[in-house]
Amino acid sequence: MTQDTKSPKRLQRDRSTLTHKVGYALTHPGRVAPYLRRASRDTWLRLKHPDHVGYYRAVMASDTRRNPEAAVGSQTHERWLALGQMQFDYLVEHGLRPEHRMLDIGCGNLRGGWRFIDYLDTGNYYGIDISPDILIAAKKTLVERGLQDKLPHLTITGDLTLDFLPGDHFDVVHAHSVFSHSPPTVIAQCLAHVSRVLTDKGFFDFTFDRTEGTEHQVLREDFYYRTETLLAMARKYGLHGSFMDDWEKRPHGQSKIRVSRAPLPALDQYDG
Repeated sequence: MTQDTKSPKRLQRDRSTLTHKVGYALTHPGRVAPYLRRASRDTWLRLKHPDHVGYYRAVMASDTRRNPEAAVGSQTHERWLALGQMQFDYLVEHGLRPEHRMLDIGCGNLRGGWRFIDYLDTGNYYGIDISPDILIAAKKTLVERGLQDKLPHLTITGDLTLDFLPGDHFDVVHAHSVFSHSPPTVIAQCLAHVSRVLTDKGFFDFTFDRTEGTEHQVLREDFYYRTETLLAMARKYGLHGSFMDDWEKRPHGQSKIRVSRAPLPALDQYDG
């Protein structure tokens, strides 16, 4: 059974407080040792990499060495497949077409990406990531799925200015489980520049860890935002935004927002 991570009570929690940590440890004793190892690594990497991109690149290198699928948030291969299918199904149901050009920010090891590559016309998929280690794993996924002839682009990046990409080019931009690991400065950088690469009818979908209480972070890896904070940030950069309510019905712990250069159509117009 999938745990309800969007109940009103859970959405009010501040996971950074000592009270929450002690209560969680008492009810989940088996997770204490893994958390302590993660906290120890976090402390070391923060000292070694003061900038967030350098820090998270090191996190991904560490996680990928152990298990590339777990590095992108899937503890089992079955869950990796299921989450990729969920991403794919949702985008196809909500506007993605084979002729579209797609930018996948934080493409990881192609959990959802291999399905997008297979579905899109040849050369229409562009995946970027800050981690060279996970991109090597992505190329392995590409080979395993026999998708070399689809000529996807897989490129490392050091920021989200997207300055190396052409303007007015992408019909769909996608960022799954990226902003949930990003501080406000990184999210603002992406939103400030994504409109340049989007077409006038294109859209940008991103997931985030939602809170209805105090915005907070756990270690330097997990960030929790209020919906209105992200919508206001999008408006600041001239983007129209909409909270995607129907994503909440899916068995995924994060929430989703869609932004675009032009006003968005009603949600039900995407269906079918």
